[in-house]
Amino acid sequence: MPGMTTEQTDTTPRVSPSTTSGEREALEQWLDFHRATLARKCEGLDDAQLRTPSAPPSDLNLLGLVRHMAEVERGWFRHTLAGEKAPWIYSTKEDPDRDIHTVEGDTYEEAHATWQAEIAHARTLAATRDLDDLGAGEHPKGKKFNLRWIYLHMIEEYARHNGHADLLRERIDGATGD
Repeated sequence: MPGMTTEQTDTTPRVSPSTTSGEREALEQWLDFHRATLARKCEGLDDAQLRTPSAPPSDLNLLGLVRHMAEVERGWFRHTLAGEKAPWIYSTKEDPDRDIHTVEGDTYEEAHATWQAEIAHARTLAATRDLDDLGAGEHPKGKKFNLRWIYLHMIEEYARHNGHADLLRERIDGATGD
């Protein structure tokens, strides 16, 4: 029925952050919460649905958001925190937004696996550092960032894009929910 919405089915485990944890634990829990939220927004959809754009002229879509967040994880943790020279995953000089610009043949299976690998690598890189540790790499704007700032920025980045994901999911099949 038009105007009807359905509650989204969620199979991705998502733990609510503790209300009494210390700073680092809280930052890591909130980041993981938002990572899981994006995965939940993609559940139960096929690749064509995941490539469904929001509304013209934007071509923003759920698959593109997952690919974008894989790039963001790589950029902040590998490049800025660890100083790694890892190449971008999707973005190119010709199309710096190739992560968002999805085409037929781009799959969620590949994007999700890549995103999860970047998350795992990010966790490894952050595990041995203190929140005040400055990254070994330099951001393209020439600034240094400590791990605390990176965690806070990543939470903000996911929260903003999860808002986009809410709207995209509702447009695709009417599903709403956290």
